[in-house]
Amino acid sequence: MIVFGTFVLLVGLTAWHSWPDLRQKSPADWILDGAGLWVQGLLIPLLQLTLLQTLYQQLFPAWHHSLSVYPVFAFILSFVVVDYLYYWNHRFLHSHWGWFAHQVHHTITTMDVLGTSRNTLWSSFLIVYLWVHGLFIYLLDSPTAYVLGVSLTAALDLWRHSRFSPSGPWYYWLSGWLILPQDHGWHHHSAVCNYGANLKLWDRLRDTLHSSNQWPSRLGQASRLSLWRQLIFPN
Repeated sequence: MIVFGTFVLLVGLTAWHSWPDLRQKSPADWILDGAGLWVQGLLIPLLQLTLLQTLYQQLFPAWHHSLSVYPVFAFILSFVVVDYLYYWNHRFLHSHWGWFAHQVHHTITTMDVLGTSRNTLWSSFLIVYLWVHGLFIYLLDSPTAYVLGVSLTAALDLWRHSRFSPSGPWYYWLSGWLILPQDHGWHHHSAVCNYGANLKLWDRLRDTLHSSNQWPSRLGQASRLSLWRQLIFPN
């Protein structure tokens, strides 16, 4: 219940705080971000709960609901272990081989809630969340706590792409371990730091952390690609 309440609160406050920036979006930006939101917010969860479950049932019929763990460990599996996998997944997307599929996400010039979803439509299939979350939902005998971790990660992803940032004691309490909007803003400024989603631990261990309570002077990079190429073929 606490995690669900946090999810609702984060999403609501982030959306409200992003409204001034949302009003300034161009029609092309609305199409790009709206299409990405449909893919990430509807299509991907639907695939995880339908086609992937059928695929895993065909490949591993004896594994269905075979993994029994305490709820707290299921949550940690989702929020911490998968977060480490995503760190390396994100590093790959910034490599020579993966950048073409991720570059559209870095065309956002303001931190707002819809910028979370800006991506080439098929790039979500290269992100570890689709495959790993679907697999553990299939394996766990009780996936509720795992799904709560997924939901909290999604809420933090929305928050991380906004300018709704903590200040004062809240900042100093959270900034030591959690990726904050300012941190992700620096990622969108330079694209060479702060690859983690939830935790700063992975960036700290790999020396890719840039932590600051200030915002970068600019965000994003210009794209010369047409709208349809950004959506379909960004190479």
